[in-house]
Amino acid sequence: MKYLIRALIALVVVAIAVALGLYQLLSRSLPELDGEFTVAGVTAPVTVERDAKGIATIRGKTRADVAFASGYVHAQDRFFQMDLSRRVAAGELSELFGPAALDVDKRNRLHRFRARAAVALQERSAQDLAVIDAYTSGVNAGLASIGGKPFEYELLRVEPRSWTRADVILVGYSMFMVLNDQQATEDIRRGMVHDALPQEMYDWLYQPGTPWDAPMEGEATPAVPMPGPDVIDLSGQQPVASLQVHEDRQMPGSNNWAISGSLTKSGRAIVANDMHLGIRVPNTFYRARFIVEGESDTNGVSLPGTPVIVSGSNGRIAWGFTNSNGDWSDAVSITRTEDSSGYLTPDGPQSFETFEEIIQVKDADNVTFQVEQTIWGPVVQQHGYDGREFAARWIAHDRSAMNIDHLQLEKAGSVSEALTIANRLGMPPQNFVVGDADGNIAWTMTGRIPVRADVDSTIPVDGTEATDWSGWLPPEEYPRIVNPESGRIWTANARVVEGENLRKVGDGGYDIGARSRQIRDGLLDRETLEVADMLAIQVDDRALFLARWQELLLELLDDDAVAGNAERQQYRDLVENWVPRAAPESVGYRLVREYRFAVRDTVFDMLTTPVRQQVGESARLLISNQFEAPLWQAINEQPAHLLTADYESWDALLLAVVDEELARYRDSYPDGLENRSWGERNTARIRHPISSSVNFLSEWLDMPADPLGGDSNLPKAMGPAFGASERFGVEPGDERNAYLHMPTGASGHPMSDFYGLGHDDWVHDRPTPFLPGDAAHTLVLSPSE
Repeated sequence: MKYLIRALIALVVVAIAVALGLYQLLSRSLPELDGEFTVAGVTAPVTVERDAKGIATIRGKTRADVAFASGYVHAQDRFFQMDLSRRVAAGELSELFGPAALDVDKRNRLHRFRARAAVALQERSAQDLAVIDAYTSGVNAGLASIGGKPFEYELLRVEPRSWTRADVILVGYSMFMVLNDQQATEDIRRGMVHDALPQEMYDWLYQPGTPWDAPMEGEATPAVPMPGPDVIDLSGQQPVASLQVHEDRQMPGSNNWAISGSLTKSGRAIVANDMHLGIRVPNTFYRARFIVEGESDTNGVSLPGTPVIVSGSNGRIAWGFTNSNGDWSDAVSITRTEDSSGYLTPDGPQSFETFEEIIQVKDADNVTFQVEQTIWGPVVQQHGYDGREFAARWIAHDRSAMNIDHLQLEKAGSVSEALTIANRLGMPPQNFVVGDADGNIAWTMTGRIPVRADVDSTIPVDGTEATDWSGWLPPEEYPRIVNPESGRIWTANARVVEGENLRKVGDGGYDIGARSRQIRDGLLDRETLEVADMLAIQVDDRALFLARWQELLLELLDDDAVAGNAERQQYRDLVENWVPRAAPESVGYRLVREYRFAVRDTVFDMLTTPVRQQVGESARLLISNQFEAPLWQAINEQPAHLLTADYESWDALLLAVVDEELARYRDSYPDGLENRSWGERNTARIRHPISSSVNFLSEWLDMPADPLGGDSNLPKAMGPAFGASERFGVEPGDERNAYLHMPTGASGHPMSDFYGLGHDDWVHDRPTPFLPGDAAHTLVLSPSE
């Protein structure tokens, strides 16, 4: 026994020693938050104050000095995040993670963004380059200032690489990759359906909108007539089993709106913004206040890796963004020449431009990867069908796609000035909403807008016939809405405009308008508005979109349908007694929501049976975000000619889906249907990028597994690893009475006091002050000469 006790003691001692060693190793990279340090790169002392939550206020005499200090604190708190952003865009993740990241690097390396970043920098003014270079120097100084390399590099056993001016542009490109369809995949998947079905059937399946639409310009889209049996008849056809798993995808999106000063007590406008993105540790954005003495005072969220405030307020204007979902990439079908060295164009054959891209792989040999470039864009890898190949034409490839003109918003004094700047911003095209201290409000678009030929660019175009984009829409022709009569502006990734303005922007897969409509109605329900109302609308989780699906289920599960079937009876009771919100405790909400998705997938697979007969059962087809329109038409009109042979009637189909859902719950959850709350399904999985590789550290690295409220198709859009990357509401000029919160914390170091500080406020919808608090730490960066 004594030997066993000694052995156990020895193991405990070893464990303690390992833990202490790991603690000492990782704690070395905690940054210095106080003191005065001399640095090469600033012209005068710059002050960095951090409040009790770690939120930084940076004060300097020039914008370049503030850029240096912002780079310094970004590197102190978020260098690994910045590194991942540039590596994602450049296709260089394999240097950190080895062969496991190779496929991702190959897909992203197609765009050759590191080479494009060098070209984009040639477009920048000397003033912009001075800010970029100051920021870059600050990043490298901040990285050098910490006592050891950031902890992630210790765990990965690699060395961090210095920051370069091109990396600032690469971080911008990484946001293009998040917010745009970088390989025109949706066009290609729609194209498969278009080529296999009659045009009337295709037009019905891919309607441009639904009755849920709530655009600011125009009305909801009228329904497209259902095709009759003379167009397509599925009755009697044997269905083709679909191997496709339809994703319950949540598109990168956002909500924003502005309220005219005519509706506020102060006469100032109010701007609200919550940008929905995938969420991990640390968060996409970094809260900060940038003060250039005598020039500007800007507060909001910055993007680590860049020197700008992305969204916020400067005291005169406040602004925010949502993803536009316009048409920003096209698929071009390629026809190769006989020897495959070239391809056909309307102007005759062209030779491919080829690039040998060398991907460095950790713990393995380098991989040489060949990119074939056409006049439209690179040949994409995995989207061919029937032997076809495609090139991706994407606005991000243009040399002017990225700039840092956000800097000009920091000094804009009015809505009019802000609109002029916004239309020239080089960034992924966004809905830009702005309000000013005089009460004016407006909407417009940012980013480059291509001028296309008169073709349907939502499906692949034939490269032998296609003409290239004819240029770029001049900024003065961008659509705008200024001071509308309603005094309210709103966007939520759905269609905003109609007619000629819609033709300019195109349709890249607009979100269904349910979220936008719920926001609009919430704004219109109030005659006067104040900042506190903004948060109430942002966290509105009422299940208005699903209400008719609940009614459908209750009508379907009548007394005859549940007679003698205890499972159906329990299901009906839970649906009937639902909490009509996307609340964590609601079982009925989850049942209704998951039933809708199951019906959607079943009906879509049935309606596209002829497509899979032609292109194969594993074909990945696109379910339009507007599929709710034909789906609801079919359920209500119950057309026999669109019902395949495996169902006697539409009611039989709908009941079969109920039974399939019950079987799924029974097989997966033996503790009963009554315990299937929405919170169980919608539990936070907000994880650090490396926590899955070091599971023993996951509890330390990841945010708590909180049950979350909210869901898609309502303002509080939340998923396990998706949601509002920030939320704010502000009257420009009254920032002290505004709010701003975001998930995770200011620091990306798990041993920092600021690692998850503020996250709980975000989870529980508690407002936190828009402005940073009093200084808890003060760092002064002084010039070395």
